[in-house]
Amino acid sequence: MPLLELSGVEARYGSLQALHGISLTVDEGEIVSVLGANGAGKTTTLRAISGTVRTAGAILFAGNRLSRRPDAVARAGIAHLPEGRGTFAELSVRDNLRLGAYVRRDRAGVRADLKRVLDRFPILAERGDQPAGTLSGGEQQQLALGRALMQRPRLLLLDEPSLGLAPRVVADFFRIVGELNEKEGLSVLVVEQNANLVLQSSTRAYVLEVGRVAVAGTSSELQRNESVRRSYLGY
Repeated sequence: MPLLELSGVEARYGSLQALHGISLTVDEGEIVSVLGANGAGKTTTLRAISGTVRTAGAILFAGNRLSRRPDAVARAGIAHLPEGRGTFAELSVRDNLRLGAYVRRDRAGVRADLKRVLDRFPILAERGDQPAGTLSGGEQQQLALGRALMQRPRLLLLDEPSLGLAPRVVADFFRIVGELNEKEGLSVLVVEQNANLVLQSSTRAYVLEVGRVAVAGTSSELQRNESVRRSYLGY
């Protein structure tokens, strides 16, 4: 049984239909990537999962139908790191991290996880009392990832994590995500414009075109697919 399964999912913004029957799966402990041009429906797919857009169709998580309420989605074990990182600029780094655990009631566990996150990202420990808005883009991305980890998610949704970041920072971010996947079994569904990088980091991939799945397969298969190579890989 997949950890996450979308079957015939449609999504609308008012009268505009953005998704037309999307079906995809993410297995436990797997990294799956979603590629596509701007407007293809990539971000909307993540929003459909996290309950922030009106949807129809079936979305199952761990075999159960997923609630359409964002707080219930978070409690189910799904953390969403949105495009643009979504940090609270005026709050301190530590307060941003604590907000990531807002659905949890185990205070001892939250304290332990806060220490674990700060140990993993030493720069956040150094700047714990600073407003998040004073961090660099790469540091804010670490903060956003740390805040997501404070939920103790089973599934992490990543929306364009490389946006606006230097290549070295992006490579380091994906290295950390890969370690979380390999060592802690964290499942990941990532939307990313950098197709070369994300296909190297993921097991399987989907290509969306105008709200539909156009191509699906293993990441290595898509790297060899001529139309994918021409459109997204640049060779």
